[in-house]
Amino acid sequence: MLRATLLLALGLAALGATARADEFTKTDVERYQKEFEQVAAKGRELWTSGALGTNGVACAQCHPNAANTHPETYPKFQKQLGKVTQLFEMVNWCIRNPLQGANLAPDDPRMTALVSYITFERRGVKLAPGQH
Repeated sequence: MLRATLLLALGLAALGATARADEFTKTDVERYQKEFEQVAAKGRELWTSGALGTNGVACAQCHPNAANTHPETYPKFQKQLGKVTQLFEMVNWCIRNPLQGANLAPDDPRMTALVSYITFERRGVKLAPGQH
């Protein structure tokens, strides 16, 4: 039993040494960036369409180009929700209230697209969680 455990541990260590999660080729990075930008573009489509709610209001009517969303400050205390929240929770608050729509699950591809778009618009801004 001990021998099998040691062999397994050595085998896993050998695998870890050859395939590291933080090693990327230039082709990998280009592909990853392209995929992110495609998802962010889908987010922009949703942001400007009015399709997330029931009243025709679009996120862009209050937040053109994701203005005044400050994704770099999340998680933070959000007055409207009365607690420390993640960005997706505030997105859902806006969908429910100004847009009169239904919440999106955190792992909904539309939520991923929206958050990708919001953060893409703020690329290069220093993280400042909790800041107002």
